[in-house]
Amino acid sequence: MSQRLCLGLCLAFFAVSSVAQTTVEIDNAWVRVLRVKQAPHEKAPAQQHPDTVAVYLTDVGSHKAGDVAWLPAAKDARENPSDHPVEYVLVELKPGAPKAKGWPVELDPVKLEPEHEQVPFENARVRVLRTILEPHLKGPTHDHPSYVVVYLTELHTTMTLADGKQVDNPRHPGELAWRDPYRHTTENVGDRTAVEIQIELK
Repeated sequence: MSQRLCLGLCLAFFAVSSVAQTTVEIDNAWVRVLRVKQAPHEKAPAQQHPDTVAVYLTDVGSHKAGDVAWLPAAKDARENPSDHPVEYVLVELKPGAPKAKGWPVELDPVKLEPEHEQVPFENARVRVLRTILEPHLKGPTHDHPSYVVVYLTELHTTMTLADGKQVDNPRHPGELAWRDPYRHTTENVGDRTAVEIQIELK
């Protein structure tokens, strides 16, 4: 292989790898959840998006890692103004979606455990919780409606469901999941404080 061809292939690989990566990680009747990665100073083309909850996994502009923001429906361009790669999750709320299941909840974790359940914001579409689980903390039994969970830190919990079944739940930072409505008790079986964001649908 000639040096010129090798250099061309290397440049092509660099160009592809520096392009924004957008992957659809959840897509159902209520939400489409995107993971977006952008290279330094990269600007994506303007696109129309519905009402959206953004969860920032790295510092992005004025937002710090772990921040959550409400983005009303609009057409805009996603730009990374920084000198470092960024990553964030976009929870798009589908227009005309059926009413989410399980809202309002009977055993509300915010009322049962206000010291561990913060509410960054709430509106007519969603309630966002920042759940902080100290090491070996076992919370009270509580309910959730349909929701998306984004794990901000390393986490290892055991969830005990209403029927007594136990679910082992080890997670890594940046992972996410869809949950149907359910009642459960959570215990942090790890040795570190764990933090997660829950986007509850109304």
